[in-house]
Amino acid sequence: ARGLSSTPLSTASKCRSLRSHRISTPIASAAPSAPSQVASDSLVELLVPEADRPAKLAEAATLPSVTVTDLDMEWIHVLSEGWASPLKGFMREAEYLQTIHFNALRLPDGSVTNMSIPIVLAIDDDQKAALDGKPAFALKSPAGDIVAIMRNFEIFVHNKEERVARTFGLTDERHPYTATIYASGDHLVGGDLEVLQEFTYGDGLDEFRLSPRQMRAEYERLGADAVFVFQLRNPIHNGHAPAHDVVPRAAYRTRLQKPRARRPPNRAARSRGDDIPLEIR
Repeated sequence: ARGLSSTPLSTASKCRSLRSHRISTPIASAAPSAPSQVASDSLVELLVPEADRPAKLAEAATLPSVTVTDLDMEWIHVLSEGWASPLKGFMREAEYLQTIHFNALRLPDGSVTNMSIPIVLAIDDDQKAALDGKPAFALKSPAGDIVAIMRNFEIFVHNKEERVARTFGLTDERHPYTATIYASGDHLVGGDLEVLQEFTYGDGLDEFRLSPRQMRAEYERLGADAVFVFQLRNPIHNGHAPAHDVVPRAAYRTRLQKPRARRPPNRAARSRGDDIPLEIR
């Protein structure tokens, strides 16, 4: 319950961290005949190679556009680095419905991968009208910069109350994330995303934000056979120490030889009012 009270922007970062423990398992290890099997797929990165970006940006300038929110920008970051694999962009309706009803996605080979948080892009009536019948559109940051192109998209109804109820187990508008959802557009648009910029935040922590590919390489270098993730809004203190002791002990009891801890960096922006300031962290 305490985790759900975090601010909207921290939720996307939390998703990246919580999913990091599963992405190293190849999909081939799961039996497609077992519907309950939670499998992992290959990393799906959506960042366009740097050499191809000028042409893509020129194309994007000719397309209709949607200006996204700061929260949407974080989800674009999540998608671009492969944290939400196997998604190839914001969810289409079938992916969205599977997520909110089953907390999972069934893949083309019949296996299932966990996906408990809807990753969707909300638009309003005017934006929907501008996109109807178009094959692609550009996504712009709140500052007006082109950050991505979405292709082969579909638009569907944004049932906000169902979304918040199934995601958070409540419908109270005083919850910070549900308030954001209720205030967003009445439609969702999902499709294939081509991301045209890398993400940095200029908060002194960028060098510590490893992508899934970078983390895989680090875990391989360490010879880790298990990774547990521990994410905090504030600096670690004695109240957190048991988790760092208990989890490795439990891992060793299951015959794991080299469990490793990963503590992702705190997000600097839009933290709660009682958070310790970044410069002190």
